[in-house]
Amino acid sequence: MSDKTPARVRTKEPFRGQAVIRFEMPEDTLPDDHVARVLWRLVATLDVSAFTARAKAVDGHAGRGVTSIHMLLTLWLYAISQGIGSARKMARLIKTDDAFRWIVGDQSVGHTTLAEFRVGHREPLDKLFTDVLASLMHKDLLSFDLVAQDGTRVRASASAPSFRRERSLLECRKQAALHVKAVFNEADDPEVTENEKRARQAAALDYQRRVEAAIGTVRELQSEGKEAPRASTTDADARVMKMGDGGFRPAYNVQMATAGSEMGGPRTIIGVRVTNIGSDMGSVTPMLDQIEHRTGALPKVLLADANHARHDCIRNATRRGVETILPVPDRSVRPDAADDPDIAAWHDRMDTDEAKRLYRARAGLCELPNAHFKCHHGVAQVLVRGTEKVTCVVLLVALASNLLAHVAALLG
Repeated sequence: MSDKTPARVRTKEPFRGQAVIRFEMPEDTLPDDHVARVLWRLVATLDVSAFTARAKAVDGHAGRGVTSIHMLLTLWLYAISQGIGSARKMARLIKTDDAFRWIVGDQSVGHTTLAEFRVGHREPLDKLFTDVLASLMHKDLLSFDLVAQDGTRVRASASAPSFRRERSLLECRKQAALHVKAVFNEADDPEVTENEKRARQAAALDYQRRVEAAIGTVRELQSEGKEAPRASTTDADARVMKMGDGGFRPAYNVQMATAGSEMGGPRTIIGVRVTNIGSDMGSVTPMLDQIEHRTGALPKVLLADANHARHDCIRNATRRGVETILPVPDRSVRPDAADDPDIAAWHDRMDTDEAKRLYRARAGLCELPNAHFKCHHGVAQVLVRGTEKVTCVVLLVALASNLLAHVAALLG
């Protein structure tokens, strides 16, 4: 056996102390058919002037330029297409992901700007959603022959323990007032920076505002006759609802109406509503009103499950020329045709083979968009608070869904 020591293997180890100069052209980082490029071209065809209607930075006047609406909208549409619903995650990806970096180019966008854009333009988003539907109708890509309506419960940005009754909320009000007073008394503390002071004051005032909103919600529910109502100090608009898995959690009810063909093909969302009512009962009439307001037309046939079978809604739809295909609940008794002809006709219609055939298309039309919302578009749980802001998120996702479904035809 030799005692000779083996020679040390010479290896090349990485050295990171050497400066490197890189030259790259962002335009060359993505292929021509990349989703980000396609969405950029698509957004360029849309009228986004409503987003800047109140802007003060105009030619001939002083002021800081407005961040590109074209860029912000494309960022969100692309993020939704990738199942991303967090502004903070997007801000991180802008620094690392080629597609996000291509969209922003030489601009710098933080999570605050992204978050404010998403929830701060309710009316422009609503108008843009309607404009896209008008374009689809103009190109004969939208048919109202068959429309399905359904509601899905989306988890709210609030925890179950944040729901309190009035007595507990009044205690929270006292504690919030004391906390605000203590925070403002620390204004002269030399060990705390001005930014930290402002952040603490804003947080204390925000909690006080949310407690007051919860108290207002509880008292409103009491006036409606609810027994021992509770409201969340995180999101006063959220309500505890029964979810798809049978559990009860804070949520919002997102109602959508989807047009399409029973034979398949693209599905187009033509109506969206966000409510904090756990039941779908009574939602058909408001949805028909919205569809008519957006498009000037009404569905020929409306499909919905038995949870929507409210007699007033069926009568209203019948008078407006909409044929309703909704299962008759077991407890429902057919009235005499002379006393209530619309409801009697609905009972008779649901006994026909044609109605049963049409109803089979309901799941394919409305359940698929519901699943895509939660599984592919990052809306399994909303990260914003309040019905108004949740509506903005839903409108943006519905807009992305329609654009992605018809992108080839819209750019053709």
